[in-house]
Amino acid sequence: MNISIPNEFNAAVLTKTNEALEIKSIKTPKLDAGHVLVKIKQAGLCRSQLMEARGHRGEDKYLPHLLGHEGVGQVIATGPDVNKVKVGERVILGWLKGSGIDTGGMVFSSVSGEQINAGPVTTFSEYTVVSENRVTPCPDDITDDMAVLLGCALPTGAGIVLNQAKPTPDDTVVLVGLGGIGLSALLMLLHFQPKTIVVIDANPNKIALAKSLGATHGFELDDNLQNTLSELFPIGFDIAIECAGQTSSIELAFELINNSGRCIFASHPPNGEKIQLDPHALICGKRIEGSWGGGSNPDTDLVKIGRILQNMTLPTELFVSHRYSLTDINNAFDDLERGAVVRAMIEFE
Repeated sequence: MNISIPNEFNAAVLTKTNEALEIKSIKTPKLDAGHVLVKIKQAGLCRSQLMEARGHRGEDKYLPHLLGHEGVGQVIATGPDVNKVKVGERVILGWLKGSGIDTGGMVFSSVSGEQINAGPVTTFSEYTVVSENRVTPCPDDITDDMAVLLGCALPTGAGIVLNQAKPTPDDTVVLVGLGGIGLSALLMLLHFQPKTIVVIDANPNKIALAKSLGATHGFELDDNLQNTLSELFPIGFDIAIECAGQTSSIELAFELINNSGRCIFASHPPNGEKIQLDPHALICGKRIEGSWGGGSNPDTDLVKIGRILQNMTLPTELFVSHRYSLTDINNAFDDLERGAVVRAMIEFE
């Protein structure tokens, strides 16, 4: 297979938090043990990356650096000792650690001589060098649009349901937040078919979308919502899944479960914020737990999740509602921040 290795490539670089990313030309480095050079086809935008770019993760000690942690692409070259993937293979790129060598982060050089930091996986660039344990071979029956989301949103959101919540047909479930992770959780809930699925979001359009997919009830966030739900569901919910990204939404989800219920949250509130819970509720039996990537194992769960969802009849815009070029990435971040997109994708081909 004749695949050429470029001397350089374009990448979106975060040079200062809460400022626009800059497109810079990066030199293609020599590959060390465990490195995989990938030509990116598509990369997804995630709220976690938005918070990092906007400075909501606290002090950033690695500026300037590359971003992006979910994508799909083709392997162009591999460093020594890489056995998991081969040149020419289509792969899923994600932040969850799978099998293979963990190389840690690396440092690129721009054409102008600037050092650019990067973690074990980045995707906002035409090409990228990633750690072997952050790539997963992608079967032909998984589409590119699905493969991108298998890098972050789907293993986290759908994984919460598949690996942690595991609802039964008798369960009542409330889902708070309908971003990429929340919608992914909803899709897997529809697969498990609990008797009640209540969705909550600030955006009425997202609530309408969720109800069209099969959610049984939908409510907009307001100050009286907890009282409304307590009247409609006085026993409380068996499972609450929180994906809205606010401490207040985690607290709301916890309040809505019954005394034998579970609250599982995957959101990342701004750095330094704390949740407040009634300790007596914990004594009475309520449980709360966080979710690290939905408890998903990339080597076994990504393809399983992808195939489950591809067998469902779903609107394509649920996976990709807006597409952007790399040079338009700052507009994509702005649209994501103001809630104007369901799912944004950066396309390189």
